[in-house]
This record gives sequence, C-alpha cells and structure tokens, in this order.
Amino acid sequence: MSASNVIEIRNLTKYYGKKSRGILDVSFDVMEGEIFGFIGPNGAGKSTTIRTLLSLIYPTSGSATIFGKDCIRFGHEIRRHIGYLPSEVFYYDNMKVLDLLKYSASFYGKVDMKRIEELSTIMDLDLNRKIDDLSYGNKKKVGIVQGLLHNPKLIILDEPTSGLDPLMQQKFFDLVQLENRKGATILMSSHILPEVQKLCSRVAIIKEGRIMKIEDIRTLRNTAYKKIAVSAETDLQADFAKMAGVTNCQRIDQEVTFLFKGNVNDLVQVLGTRSLQNLTIEEPDLDEIFLHYYQADA
Repeated sequence: MSASNVIEIRNLTKYYGKKSRGILDVSFDVMEGEIFGFIGPNGAGKSTTIRTLLSLIYPTSGSATIFGKDCIRFGHEIRRHIGYLPSEVFYYDNMKVLDLLKYSASFYGKVDMKRIEELSTIMDLDLNRKIDDLSYGNKKKVGIVQGLLHNPKLIILDEPTSGLDPLMQQKFFDLVQLENRKGATILMSSHILPEVQKLCSRVAIIKEGRIMKIEDIRTLRNTAYKKIAVSAETDLQADFAKMAGVTNCQRIDQEVTFLFKGNVNDLVQVLGTRSLQNLTIEEPDLDEIFLHYYQADA
C-alpha cells in the first residue's frame, strides 16, 4: 500500500454469470484522510464495487486492498475497522433500537454507551422505539449510528441520504465532516451530484460498470452543466439551440429547456435581451450529465 492510500483498487472486474456485467476494470485509490466520492447513475456499478471491497461478493478478476491488505484474504480483519452503511437497511423487526445497537457494538469489543447516545442525539434517533415501528428514514438513521459507533478508521457510505429529510441530511453531512476531521477516511457513493460537491475532494465517475473519470471536485464544479428552463410568449428554442454550450434544447408548450455548460455571463447576456415570463436554473441529474457530457468518453 502507498503510504497515503487507504484503498487501492486495480482492474477490479465482476461478472454475474457469464454475460451479466457488474463492473469492468475498475481502478482508483482513496487517500488517507480524504472524503472520496463515487458517483454515477443507479445501476452503474457503485454497490457492486463496494460489496466487492467488503468481500461480501468475490471479484471475477482484479484486486483490491484496504489498509494495505487484500480485501478477500483479510476481509474479517479489515472489516473490524470499517463502518459501512448499505443503500438498503434491514433489521430484526422485534428488537428495540438500543438493543440492536448494543448487539452491533458487541462485535467490536466493549459497548460504548456514551458513543451510542452521542450519535443517536445528533441523528435525532429514539433508542427506545422498536425497529418495526420505524419509518424508512428512521431505519436509515439506525444504519448511520450502527456504522459509526465503533469509531471506524474507514467509513463506506452507499447512497447514504436516501430516506432522510433535508434537515437530517444536513445533520448527516455535518457528522461525516466531524468524523473526517477526527481522522476517518470516507468513501461515499451517490447519484446526487450536489451532495457530493458539498463533501468530497475528489470523485470517481462510473458509468455502465466502467470508471470514466477520476476528477478533482473543483474541476467538476467548473465543468458541470446547469439545467435551464425558460418561459416566454415567443418561441425561443431556435435562439438557444444555436448558442455555444447548449445541448438537449427542447420546447414543450411555452417552455424551453436545455443544458448549459460554459460561461454563465454569456447566457445572462442573451437572456437579458429576451422578454421572459419565467426562468429556472438548477443542477441537472447525473443521468443527464452523463447522457450529454460523458457520452463522448464512453
């Protein structure tokens, strides 16, 4: 292992059967102390990569190490120092939250009630509720506390914010940053670009099982598309369709939508010369970015 890398993945490939693709030649490193994003559309291969890292499934070929040790040969030893939050969480329904967390903590040695209570307070989690009484969002909170209660050196998060309301998402982001400042390395998969931009220093972008780019987040911000929707009494589609940086320009009724990548001042200058009824500027879905930006790299 490189002195600065916690995770090293080399040409990792996983097929389900002879023809069903999981991941193909995936390679990237996660440096000690960083928050690394792993992004792509649903079904791109993020969870397969993570499950292979955790030796929950075995690779067809290639290799992966954590803390310098092979993930398959030393999986049991490595997992003692990893906190893992899967994209879907399932529990014994009849257990109380506290009993479940104490049971989980027992696998790592002495149960630290102070740590459990601290994390539960941050995530607004009622320890006395039964699992089967919890909403999906509250079960996700249980998963977050469960993944962090043993102060892991490496935290692996697979689509961690699904099911959390915006307030709890922000509390979760704050908690992740706190654990990172305390020394934890974090690998976080997501298909939601804005949340990755908030937290990560670098990202690996995966599409259809292959790594397309490994990018510094500042570069990704500078190259990201904006999704524009413009309403006007006159048809503006032709005006915007010929602009540099505009793709996927469409008109439905009186609204023209398109993706824009370039100098936003150029766009504002053109918009200022038109009589608009409404204007919306937002982050596009990653699926849209991949379709219109990364397809050239496929």
